[in-house]
Amino acid sequence: MEQLTDLDLVNEVRAGDRRAYTELMNRYKEKIYWVARRMLGNHADADDVVQEAFLKAFLNLGDFRGDAGFYTWLYRIAVNLSLNALRKRHVMDYLRESELAQKVFPPAKDDPHKELEVRELESRIQQAVSRLPDKQRAVFVLRYYDEMTYEEIAFILKTSVGGLKANYFHALRKVQRSLKHALTV
Repeated sequence: MEQLTDLDLVNEVRAGDRRAYTELMNRYKEKIYWVARRMLGNHADADDVVQEAFLKAFLNLGDFRGDAGFYTWLYRIAVNLSLNALRKRHVMDYLRESELAQKVFPPAKDDPHKELEVRELESRIQQAVSRLPDKQRAVFVLRYYDEMTYEEIAFILKTSVGGLKANYFHALRKVQRSLKHALTV
């Protein structure tokens, strides 16, 4: 059996086949979860965003024009819901389980001192990222962790590529300065 494209599945959902939407959910629930988890910092809030994003997408499927892919559209919904959740709770405990330190310094399983250094660095990175303004944080997460292009991020956040590049540059500089300051103290 040939695997259907996202657009084929969307058309089937529009025709009344709810199983097609289940297939779309199965394709993207984990990716959407991790977007929300990185932005919100905890499982419960990320789970809520995933459920709300899929519900919102289902209810608004009639508005989906197909200009971008279904995943990009769903991703934008999840990012916007995550930003709204951040604004509502005003808590900056972001990226509880950061992967940044893992990318910079892979843990040395044989060396407990190295593992401790990595955990300490990870904690400092979490603190630095949590102090970023919401928009810079979103751009940083989408660009660094999800390795999205500036064009994809511009579509998701509904802003210009030039503005995104500036936001990413400033976010990166703030994280670097914060780490440099933490390491010299």
